Amino acid sequence: MIYFVVLGAILAVLGLAAISAAQELGLMLFGYGLFGFGVLFALFLVKRHFDHQDGSARP
Repeated sequence: MIYFVVLGAILAVLGLAAISAAQELGLMLFGYGLFGFGVLFALFLVKRHFDHQDGSARP
């Protein structure tokens, strides 16, 4: 699981780099989307881990 959290962090950093280098609206929106996906994906994996640890995860 830790590999996917690292992947989410890398995607978020790439999104921030795309935002900072954006000259057009399209690239900026793509960067925001990539950043949001990376952060939300990592948070989902942390939630999933603790749900499985508590035994309250859905099958």
